[in-house]
Amino acid sequence: MTHHLNLPVAILAGGFATRLMPLTRDLPKSLVAVGGEPFIVHQLRLLARQGVRRVVLLLGHRGEDVAAVVGDGSRFGLTIAAVHDGPRPLGTGGAIVQALDQLGPEFGVIYGDSYLRFDMGATVERFFAQSRPALMTVFGNAGRWGTSNVLFEDDRVSLYDKAAPVPVMQHIDYGFGLFRRSVFAGLSSGVPLDLADVYHRLSLEDRLAGLEIGTRFHEIGSFSGLSALEQALSGPDEA
Repeated sequence: MTHHLNLPVAILAGGFATRLMPLTRDLPKSLVAVGGEPFIVHQLRLLARQGVRRVVLLLGHRGEDVAAVVGDGSRFGLTIAAVHDGPRPLGTGGAIVQALDQLGPEFGVIYGDSYLRFDMGATVERFFAQSRPALMTVFGNAGRWGTSNVLFEDDRVSLYDKAAPVPVMQHIDYGFGLFRRSVFAGLSSGVPLDLADVYHRLSLEDRLAGLEIGTRFHEIGSFSGLSALEQALSGPDEA
């Protein structure tokens, strides 16, 4: 039985999806069709199966189109709120800062192009059982999918550096993070900020826990990722 997770999950769905052009010229990435349905429909269905009950959509480019497709979330068994960037893109970190009032004292964050089959409940339990204010899920990538950018040791991320990865890194950001509100509380709302920079700073301050996930991640950030997910969704273990 899936336990209900008593914290909201934010979906970072505000990007421009330049790597999926021309597919995304008139379509936000979240609405790209996968197996005949918009990607976000698959993502929300999976989150509901994992025990999530409240989702906050962080929207930017053509965000109103995403909000219109998703509605209030009731068809997924979810409660969904939407927070829009406004006149200028705020980036993945800036969008979180702007939405803090909707997110409460602790919350999860997932990228808008990530489809992650893993035990989210156990990950949340691990987060609450330790003292660091943030947790990054990581995957033993060894350069297979993208460039490894995480130094993971002793249940913590001792260095995350997307801009300047070093050869000793064997892990990659899996795509789901957990945060205490305090991580973002001192930051100015309405100012562009990249979540990667927040993660980097947390790792340098020894404030970023890590949890290794054994199952590979899927993402639709690229055509190859989109194709791999379509194949995975047509498999026997997926509704």
